[in-house]
Amino acid sequence: MGWLIALAVLWLLWLSHRYAWWRPVVDFRRPRILMYHMVSPHRRGATFNGLRVTPERFEAQLAFMKKEGWHFYTVSDLWRQWDTLPEKSVAITFDDGYADNLHNALPLLEKYDAKATIYMVVDRHDRDWSTHKKAHHDSGELAREPKLTDEEMRVLVQSGRIEIASHTLTHINMATTTLDARRYELMQARELLEKECGVPVRSFAYPFGIFGDEDVQLVRECGYETAVTTIDGIDQREPKPDPCRLKRIKVSGKDNQLAFVMRMRGGKRGLTK
Repeated sequence: MGWLIALAVLWLLWLSHRYAWWRPVVDFRRPRILMYHMVSPHRRGATFNGLRVTPERFEAQLAFMKKEGWHFYTVSDLWRQWDTLPEKSVAITFDDGYADNLHNALPLLEKYDAKATIYMVVDRHDRDWSTHKKAHHDSGELAREPKLTDEEMRVLVQSGRIEIASHTLTHINMATTTLDARRYELMQARELLEKECGVPVRSFAYPFGIFGDEDVQLVRECGYETAVTTIDGIDQREPKPDPCRLKRIKVSGKDNQLAFVMRMRGGKRGLTK
């Protein structure tokens, strides 16, 4: 009997650490910005399955938000309406520009009357940019992952549900790139995306979430109104946050539904992440 009690205690401790169910809910008047990459099935033995949220789980997450009364915005709309947003406002974001954002994500966004912002790498085809952060990531997995074509990107814009935003020309590591090169990447990415899509490009995402004060200033100089980070969390409603340092809630392909609910409640899945 004693060992059963011990096992039960250990299980409760694990559950508490993994999901932090006891953590207070962050005020629902504070908007949430969710960070995704792909909506696609996991691949056996793949390095980046954490970036792949399956279509089934993505639909379950959208269904949950819809049922709970969340209001969907693009990042630019979220910021422009920041002072008057209703409770439970959320912006869904996708980084990089994977083809499944159109083929798998858009039909589900349409089904649940949701919107999203996609941060596009302009020169995205046949690139394995993960090596720019960690040299040992040389599998070529991301290079082989299908990316959106320019025509598909325009289809997304025409849907009326997608904001196209910038993620630099080549997904640079801003910590290892010269100031002039960073400026060129940010300016050219915005100009080329605007030319290709015929719409203003107002928002930016820091590649790998790497940035410093100089980069924040550069984002403003290059004509962006907002920029999202990979800093886990939920920004304050008041006082207003820096629009070029917006936090996001990371949604992992390894999350189950309980983990997602905990992230929506408090910004993190568990005690530490």
